[in-house]
Amino acid sequence: MTPSVDNLPTELDEHTLFLTTQTFKALSDQTRVRILILLSQKECSVNEIAQCLSLSQSTVSHQLRFLKQLRLVKSRREGTMVYYSPNDEHVLSILKQTIDHVKHE
Repeated sequence: MTPSVDNLPTELDEHTLFLTTQTFKALSDQTRVRILILLSQKECSVNEIAQCLSLSQSTVSHQLRFLKQLRLVKSRREGTMVYYSPNDEHVLSILKQTIDHVKHE
């Protein structure tokens, strides 16, 4: 029996197909996944992310730029500080489902 998903489209326009594959590309990088998991727990600045994940600020900034372009994270400015958080629950849900899938034996 083949599992099914309600309302999964049978065809996609080129733009939607491109953004869908870019989103999976974003989730295929360990650093970006680590950043998303951290941001799912709390809003953070670049410095906080770098410190929590033992990454350079330039690495974090580069990855956040990629995630922001895909609308996976959003930012807000408070004075001179910029804080990042997940844009919505959609991708976090996909990430959680994937983690659950790989942990399931």
